[in-house]
Amino acid sequence: MGKNKQTMTDAALVAVLALALAGGAVYAQPAKEAVTELALDKASGTNPMVGDDTGAGISYGGDPSVLVDGDTVYLYTGVDASTDEQVEKSVYAIPEYVCYSSTDLVNWTPEGTVMTMDTVSWAKDDQSAWAAQVEKYNDHYYLYYCTWDKSGKQSIGVAVADQPTGTFVDIGEPLVRGSVTKPQLSTFNDIDPTVWIDTDASGEEHRYLAWGNGMFFMCELNEDMVSVKDVNQDGEITSGSSFEDADIMWQKIGLDNYTEAPWLYRRADEQGTPYGDYYLFYAYGWRECMAYATTDDLTSGAWKKGNVIMYPTATSNTNHMAVFDFKGETYFVYHNGSLPGGNGYRRSACITRLHFNDDGSIDLFDETAAGLGGERVELTLADGTRLEHEAFVNSTADADYPLRHVALGSGIGKFDTDGEWVLVPGKADRTNDAYVSIQSENKPGLYVTVKKDGGIGLSQDISGSDAFAQAQTFRSVTGLADADGVSFESVRLPGLYLTLDQGALVLSDGAQAQNATFYVSRK
Repeated sequence: MGKNKQTMTDAALVAVLALALAGGAVYAQPAKEAVTELALDKASGTNPMVGDDTGAGISYGGDPSVLVDGDTVYLYTGVDASTDEQVEKSVYAIPEYVCYSSTDLVNWTPEGTVMTMDTVSWAKDDQSAWAAQVEKYNDHYYLYYCTWDKSGKQSIGVAVADQPTGTFVDIGEPLVRGSVTKPQLSTFNDIDPTVWIDTDASGEEHRYLAWGNGMFFMCELNEDMVSVKDVNQDGEITSGSSFEDADIMWQKIGLDNYTEAPWLYRRADEQGTPYGDYYLFYAYGWRECMAYATTDDLTSGAWKKGNVIMYPTATSNTNHMAVFDFKGETYFVYHNGSLPGGNGYRRSACITRLHFNDDGSIDLFDETAAGLGGERVELTLADGTRLEHEAFVNSTADADYPLRHVALGSGIGKFDTDGEWVLVPGKADRTNDAYVSIQSENKPGLYVTVKKDGGIGLSQDISGSDAFAQAQTFRSVTGLADADGVSFESVRLPGLYLTLDQGALVLSDGAQAQNATFYVSRK
């Protein structure tokens, strides 16, 4: 805890008076008491899992996948490198795949680049490292991925390495050509590969590869893991509606509103033996929700509809999951655009636990800012009045984004998590212990933000600029009404404090000290 006596500056007084004359929600009387800086505990081990700015700059990466190899978990993402101009034009720039490793799912070690697209001879360009998954088989590692081929269609590729951190070397041609799969609804039907290795009741091993946008395709792989199995043994690889007359099967039954991003999964017991139905997790609709379906036979072509389990994220139009077991727990990895300047073209990998009901179903759950290691807090006044954001379900309409005017106050939430926050180092200066940014727990990437006109709202950091960083940073000081509490002074407008007044969060000079003094309780 440091000490810094400060009174309202002349500039702040001018700002207060100007806002008062303009009808702004502030008070025109400056605080008379000196304040002392307070270093609040900040959350660590939060979402996103990787890529946050720790002094080396922000690294964006979407379409996460996970490989568990012994006691280590490997996370793979593409590198989202789209410029502002490319984002404006809805252009993905993804030049390579990178890897991170962890033994506790909280602390992640960057393992570097595992494959660059300029090494793929059949690719149309070197900026389209779309979704991938790595699978281990017979002491080799196989990276299944998708990119545009030279004919202008998305195709499925595979690259091989001797270790999970690469370098992966492409086999020199597509594993599945987009021109082979039928029917063709677009040039990008063949994306987002997922792999599942299974042993049937008779003891025969099967290696399944599935993928698709708009269409859901599945095939078997040969034991070499780099070629499609000729299931019907007619001497060629064909596509159809069942494995009885084709080697690549398209499936629709039960896949309600299937969009893309499939991920195959099956639960396992304490000994690691798979049991029960197979799960297909996938992106549902647009903007993309997360959903699942189940089947007791991957070759049947029929799925049983499950539930939508996650609404669109607050900061990205797409989503892509990985589901895996580690040390007796099941985890759900997804992506959003919650880092500064993030969006659907500059994404970040996040993680949460996945819970199954007794009947195997999965209920709807929120994305989370705290992640696995972070701490959630509530901010209340002395009388128990809680700071909340207004209750809302993330919209599926692109026109409603980015979110930047969400109301803040008391009594406006609907769920407990509408009043839960994650305190992180102040975005304007992470080295200043008294600086803090206040992020929504259930709407990650949205922060308490001081607007240009002095108003307060919950907003995404759209640009990652210094101005946004200041608007979303507060100096924590000992409570204006009680030294056991804390007050939050705006860094953008010094001398003004977050204040709950008649159900609304406003900026004030602190004259109503009780309403500007908060108490932090850990969840």
